[in-house]
This record gives sequence, C-alpha cells and structure tokens, in this order.
Amino acid sequence: MTPERLVHHELCFGCGRTNLFGLLMDVEAISEGQVRGRGFVKQDHQGPERGTAHEGIVLAALSEAMSLACGPDARARQVELEVQGSVPVGAFLDVEAEARTGSEGRCETSASASVEGTPVATARGVYEARQRSGD
Repeated sequence: MTPERLVHHELCFGCGRTNLFGLLMDVEAISEGQVRGRGFVKQDHQGPERGTAHEGIVLAALSEAMSLACGPDARARQVELEVQGSVPVGAFLDVEAEARTGSEGRCETSASASVEGTPVATARGVYEARQRSGD
C-alpha cells in the first residue's frame, strides 16, 4: 500500500504541485504525528551565498513538514531555526518532523533536514489549528 501524500493545496509553496517556484515537496505520514518528505532546491531558491539555498527556504521546508505533522489546518505561531550546514542548489532536501499536541489546541513540533544523509538544519515550532475560510 502506497502512503498518502500530504498536501495543503496545489499552490502551496512547500507542498503544492502547481507552484513551479515552490519546493514541490512530497511529504507522507510515517506514524501518528510524524512525517517525512523531501523537496528540491532550485536556482531560484539561492540566498546570499551563490549556489546554496537561502536559509528561509530551508526554514520553509521544515515549517511545511512541522505543519503537516500537526494536521492539514495547522498554522505556525512560533518557529526557530538552527543551521548546521549549507544546502546546495540542485540537491534534494530531506526533512522529518514530529508533533506533540499540547494545551489549548497547540501543537509543539521539532524537525530536521539533511542532504544526502548530512544534517543541515533543525527547527522547533509551535503551531495551532486554524479555521478554514471558504477557500
């Protein structure tokens, strides 16, 4: 049985399939509150260091995974990033995230990112469910 691909919507920067400037991440649940996935770093994702991803792109990928670990309607309230290495353009960025439901509907999360097995970043965050508008 193939795991179900988690997605917010098709134009989402992180997981959307029709946002050609996005990360085009494939994310799947591996257990309750845990997800794993990967995205592709394109030349449009470069930061101040030529040939490497902007740290905000790395954070976006980690935030995407943490949000999906909390549930499809979770929205970030606080996110913290620790960078351990560069992510080269043209690389797949692998992410894993874990979520724990806390008080008042808040979800506490942690995530890690790696490139070819080498750790490049970790993140922690607090997310909460939001009410969907008529989108």
